[in-house]
Amino acid sequence: MSFRLAAYAVCIEDGQLLLARHVSTKGESTWTLPGGRVEHGEDPFDAVIREVAEETGCNAVVQSLLGVDSRVIPAAERAIPGGPEHHNVGIFYRARVVSGQLRPEPNGEIAESVWTPIPEVAQLRRSSLVDIGLSLAQGLPATGHVPAVPVGGLIQH
Repeated sequence: MSFRLAAYAVCIEDGQLLLARHVSTKGESTWTLPGGRVEHGEDPFDAVIREVAEETGCNAVVQSLLGVDSRVIPAAERAIPGGPEHHNVGIFYRARVVSGQLRPEPNGEIAESVWTPIPEVAQLRRSSLVDIGLSLAQGLPATGHVPAVPVGGLIQH
């Protein structure tokens, strides 16, 4: 089983959520939250700030810890054919953009980042991470945990 620790930013301003459009090597687009892998020895708090800057061109500050999501993606559902099961642990932070201009990720997989009205998010092909982040931000569960988001239709791993 492969493993990844990642940190994600939930940036909400004026009823809009900051989303990043990830383009796979196959050319498929999926909207996700800014964020990604925590490097070896890196603090997740620092990782989320770094990832927002790399992927969006904007500087953000962390406002609060929202929660943690742990999921196992079965091998048959992975985007990488023939790969093993994958365990992803995501740490979600509420963050606020303080400067910069949105732009594509240089030499990366994020083609664009946009502010999206929250009611429009449900109509997008998106990562389940988006729904988890929104649930954490809107519900603020004391446990920092929300139920798993079913994958299918517009919601992807």
